[in-house]
Amino acid sequence: MTEIDAIRLNFTPGSLIALDVILAFVLFGVALDMKVEDFKGIATAPRGTLIGLAAHSLLLPAVAYLLTITLRPAPSIALGMLLVASCPSGNISNFLVNYAHGNPALSVTIAAFSMLGSIFFTPFNIAFWGEMNPATRDILHEVALSPWEVFGTIIVLLAIPTVLGMTIAHRFPRFAARARRPFRILSLLFFAVFIVGGLAANIQYFAKYVPQVALFVFVLNAVALALGYYAAKFAGLPEADRRAVSFEVGIQNSGFGLALVFNFFGGLGGMAIVAAWWGIWHLLAGTTLATWWRRRPPAGRWAET
Repeated sequence: MTEIDAIRLNFTPGSLIALDVILAFVLFGVALDMKVEDFKGIATAPRGTLIGLAAHSLLLPAVAYLLTITLRPAPSIALGMLLVASCPSGNISNFLVNYAHGNPALSVTIAAFSMLGSIFFTPFNIAFWGEMNPATRDILHEVALSPWEVFGTIIVLLAIPTVLGMTIAHRFPRFAARARRPFRILSLLFFAVFIVGGLAANIQYFAKYVPQVALFVFVLNAVALALGYYAAKFAGLPEADRRAVSFEVGIQNSGFGLALVFNFFGGLGGMAIVAAWWGIWHLLAGTTLATWWRRRPPAGRWAET
């Protein structure tokens, strides 16, 4: 066990409850912008949706596992890499796809199914790939991680706010239309305040250990973005679809990952710092890539796939 494996970030029980509430608030706001029709996109673009989901929920966790075996980071960092690779798509992926002249309809469909599928795939991938690596296996055994407990937590933190938000959007469309922007701004503000507070309370850990995790986060994020793009390219999808799949695979909900770290791993240092730094880094990397693509619009429009 290395030094980073032994540290625990300083968060009070009240702050952990606040994190869960903020995450539910964020997901509720996202769900106000979701419709049942988003799930019907698989009928109009089945190939693109299936490629995106396979790359996101199956290939990326497997690739993250291979990276942990190859790069051999500290066990808690390795488990943090597996964790973020197992999270659903990030909240800003749709915005980045639209900004990069990708296929927004395909992006929304993949994100919707990613969120739904994470109820099963997130606990499965963490438990399966974590058990495959001897270093991370010890941590899983130490915390006695139960996929069923993770499943129950995901239902509370993710499924209930999502269903509630979609139901309100369907029943009260005018309210949802007015509330979307304020909810989005407030949820991001609350989450930013929480992260800043967490950084302030643990600044000594972040200052010391972020350099240790930065390379691993950089490599995993770069591989994730490339994996999505080239999986779509190999499947023969048009350029706009490739960009959509790339962002849906490469932009992960790190806030959700943080909630799992504190709910099940006691704020384990390496995992928490990976998830927190991922939330910062993928914004920088995603925005940079989206800006580069924005200057290079794909020829024609996206095709129904």
